[in-house]
Amino acid sequence: MHRSRLGGIIIDCQTEDLEFAGSFWSAALGLDTGRDEVEQGYIKLHTDPGEIHVEVQKVEHSSRVHIDIETDDIEAEVRRLESLGARRIEFVRRWCVMEAPTGQRFCVVQAERQGFSEKATEWP
Repeated sequence: MHRSRLGGIIIDCQTEDLEFAGSFWSAALGLDTGRDEVEQGYIKLHTDPGEIHVEVQKVEHSSRVHIDIETDDIEAEVRRLESLGARRIEFVRRWCVMEAPTGQRFCVVQAERQGFSEKATEWP
């Protein structure tokens, strides 16, 4: 058994000026910014503990928005999503990039938010 839930919204920006992109999305969404000390190429927008995370990410591919699904067992969640028709694209750092049968890319990441165990869906 494992659990999963919507983890976050990632705003992929094909840009050389991540600070500008972060400032725009901060103002557009009414969320303060803060540099993520763990990863380069990301700006986290501050949300309340337990809420989904919102990040602005510098990317090489076309700009788009994707979601993260957070889980307590990445491999089990990837297999579950594959059984629904998704496919693995690649494993990057600590997460798996996947593609839905409808073409959207998304990531499966390790759960970190507060309240995960109480609010996530439990899968057999």
